[in-house]
Amino acid sequence: MISKSLQEYLKTMYILKKQNGNIRVTDIANKMNCTKPSVTKAINNLKNENLINYEIYGTIELTEQGENLAKKILEVYDIVYIFLKDVLNLPEQQAEQEAEKMKSTMSDDTINKLAKYVHKVLDLNNLDCNYDINQEKCRSCKKRTINKKEN
Repeated sequence: MISKSLQEYLKTMYILKKQNGNIRVTDIANKMNCTKPSVTKAINNLKNENLINYEIYGTIELTEQGENLAKKILEVYDIVYIFLKDVLNLPEQQAEQEAEKMKSTMSDDTINKLAKYVHKVLDLNNLDCNYDINQEKCRSCKKRTINKKEN
């Protein structure tokens, strides 16, 4: 697993791709409020992990593995945030801060169980589809999509 810092860079790259259609060093630096050399160092580390493709002064592209990991990072945050805010009734800002801290320290097994619990308690849907945070099909299965639209 990559460091918490690299997870943040990867998540930011994924969000920028969705928002802008492309990923640039300047945009990452601006969004994360950091320097371009810091971004370049992170890019090189992510490239070494085969999570992105990048040539100097070229475009930054997430690999399939990188995109899947970014989606997982975002989903883990969402699950923990919803649990803290809607199940434990923490104030929104506190839930955001705590979810950010907790998301990278929990095992996949714990996240899978927490996701099932949150969905059951909030009656969002039934995750009896062998939900697994590591499987794209589970993150976007019909049961979840239909029930999200209904809520």
